[in-house]
Amino acid sequence: MIWLTTYGIIIMATVFPLADNALKPRLIRWWCSRLVAAFNIKVITMGHVPQQNTKMSNTMFVANHVSSIDILALNSITPLRFIAKSEIKHWPVLGYLAGKANTLFTDRTKKQDAQRTIEMAHQSLQSGDNLCFFPEGTTTDGTEIKPFKTSLIQSAILAKSTVWPVAIRYPMTDGSINTQVAYAGETTMVESIRLVLKQKQPVVALHFLPPIAHEAYLSMDRRELTLHVEGLIRKKLNL
Repeated sequence: MIWLTTYGIIIMATVFPLADNALKPRLIRWWCSRLVAAFNIKVITMGHVPQQNTKMSNTMFVANHVSSIDILALNSITPLRFIAKSEIKHWPVLGYLAGKANTLFTDRTKKQDAQRTIEMAHQSLQSGDNLCFFPEGTTTDGTEIKPFKTSLIQSAILAKSTVWPVAIRYPMTDGSINTQVAYAGETTMVESIRLVLKQKQPVVALHFLPPIAHEAYLSMDRRELTLHVEGLIRKKLNL
């Protein structure tokens, strides 16, 4: 992990600024795939999984949030631009990597920052980016889903984006939920990583639900669309 993190910093500092829009997602996917392997995490995909050989643009992925592994797992399947809390920007190493990967940072402590983030996400989607955000605004231990916040879905409505719900689950071999991988509550990042490394081979299941085309939600406002997506994810996870 130390080697891959160092390698990631070198790539971000030297190769990434010179890479074109086709190469950058491939670099991100390659690096995240290697990091997931270093953690010995098994990624299982189900449902309407994005195809690697199919060009995708102006799509917003919406998912429940359990662990920092969520981002690595999703990026190992399809490279995305994430919307994250502004605190991450100041984290050592990870903040640097997130910034270089064009993460959109939002300050959730300031209500006035919500409109700025919506506008940035709207412009990003319109330019062809594929975004992902976690509307709970926090992580859980996987046994529940917090109510989805509605503001950022407005950017997808404005950009006439495809909305793609993803249900994330960390199952145990007996079918129960693996709460030890969660980065939630008072757990620190270091403690979270240590808990993951103690496990033989934790599993993350990504269930990609059918994408929702713009035409399918034309009659919905942002609250209705958010509740609809939340309901789909809750039903898939049986929560």
